[in-house]
Amino acid sequence: MIRLLAIIFVFVICGVGQPAVAQDKPGAAESVEFKEITDELNESVKKGLAYLAKQQNKDGSFDADRYGGSHVGVTSICCLAFLANGELPGRGDYGHVVQKGLDYILANAQESGLIASENVSHGPMYGHGFATLFLGEVYGMTDDDDVRDALVKAVRLIIKSQNREGGWRYHPVPYEADLSVTICQIKALRSARQGGIDVPKETIENAIQYVKDCQNSYDGGFRYMKGGGSSAFPRSASGVASLYYAGVYKGEEINDGLKYLEERIKAGEDRGGHELYGHYYCAQAMFIAGGKHWAGYFPVIRDRLIKGQNSSGGWDSAHGNDYATGMSLIIMQMPYRLLPIFQR
Repeated sequence: MIRLLAIIFVFVICGVGQPAVAQDKPGAAESVEFKEITDELNESVKKGLAYLAKQQNKDGSFDADRYGGSHVGVTSICCLAFLANGELPGRGDYGHVVQKGLDYILANAQESGLIASENVSHGPMYGHGFATLFLGEVYGMTDDDDVRDALVKAVRLIIKSQNREGGWRYHPVPYEADLSVTICQIKALRSARQGGIDVPKETIENAIQYVKDCQNSYDGGFRYMKGGGSSAFPRSASGVASLYYAGVYKGEEINDGLKYLEERIKAGEDRGGHELYGHYYCAQAMFIAGGKHWAGYFPVIRDRLIKGQNSSGGWDSAHGNDYATGMSLIIMQMPYRLLPIFQR
C-alpha cells in the first residue's frame, strides 16, 4: 500500500516545476525492452535495507567513517535509499528510520539555511546538497510544512552561494567552483523545483554554462574544474547527469558525454576510488537517456552490485559502509521509479 501511495505521489508531483531550460526529453521511440527488476535484485534490496536500518544511530544519523562520524550528507543518502523503496516518514516498514533521519536533518538545519553536522571537517556544501535533495524528495511526497520551511531556506543558500562562473565549491560563499559540488546543488534545485519551490531561471542557466565549460572537447568527458584538467569517469558521469537535471536533454554535450561513459565502462575504466560515486550519477544519466543506453548499462551494474554485496547485506567502501550501502541501494532501486527526481 505504501509503495502504491508513493507511486501516486510521484505521478502527481511530476507535473509541477518543470526545468528552466525545456528541451526535448529522450523519448519512448528508442525504448528497448529488457527485464529491469529480477528476483535477485529484489532480494538484494531487501537484505540491504535491513542491514542499513541497523546502522542508524540513536539520533537518526548515519556515519561517514572518513569524515569522523555522523554526517548530514550520508544520512540523506541512506534515507533516500529508503524513500526509493516507497518508505515515507513514519509510514512503511522502515518509516521510523526515515522519520528519525528527517528529524536529524531538520535539527541540523541552521537559520542561515545551511544544513551541516557540528563535526563536519570537510566543505559542508557536499552534505548540504544531498540534505537539500532529501528534503525536496520528502516534501514532494508529503507536503510537510516544516520540511518546506527548511527546504526554502536551504535553496536560498544555494542560490546565494553560486559563483560568477555558475558553479559552487566546498563552502557557502560565491567564490570558487568545481563540478562535483555543483552537481549536488543542481540536483537539489531540481528536486525543489519539482515540489513547487521557486528557483530563478538565471541560476539554472548559469549552472548549465558552468557544466558545459567543464567538458573536454577532445573526448567528451568532464574535468574537475573549468580551468582545465583531464577527464575522468566519476566527474563525467556527474557532468552528464547535471545537464539532464538542469533541463538539457539533447545536444552534442549529452551525446559526447554518454559515449565517453560507455567507452570507459567497456574498457573497465569505471572502477577506482570513487566507483560508487561515479555509478550513482552514471545510473541516473543512463536512466534518463533511456533506450539502448539504459538497457546496455543497468544489467551490468545491477549484477555487479549484487555480486559485491556482503553476507551481512551491506556494501564496503573506503568512504564508509553506510555510504556504500545507501549509494548501492539507490542505484539498484531506480527501476522502482518511486522517487520524483528519477522521473523522466
